[in-house]
Amino acid sequence: MGTEGTVLGVVIAVVGVIGSVLVARVSAPRPAPAGPALEDEDRSAPALEVSPEIFSHFSNRIRSLEDKVDHLTTAFEAQTVRVTTLERLLRQAMRVIRAANKRLRSAGLEPEPVPRELVPYSID
Repeated sequence: MGTEGTVLGVVIAVVGVIGSVLVARVSAPRPAPAGPALEDEDRSAPALEVSPEIFSHFSNRIRSLEDKVDHLTTAFEAQTVRVTTLERLLRQAMRVIRAANKRLRSAGLEPEPVPRELVPYSID
């Protein structure tokens, strides 16, 4: 149960790193031209010039990565809610078992053994 969240977190981190690398590659500064230096007033603001095909390609890839990250985030949040609900139910089950065992002991009967899976949820 705990490994699903870990694996999902790793996948989200890897997708984020890939997106960061792609953005860094697209927006990396170009080396200055080897021609004569221009005066500050003659030089216009440097603009990143990328062919429309390359820009479109990387924009589409970044958009698809963002969509995948959004999907993974949604899935992760849904799984987190599910795990929280299941843990709450396990804690309730442990409370019920403890109460039943208490009644059995007070009646002089042998209490039921607690399943090993529920022991971590006996924090109450």
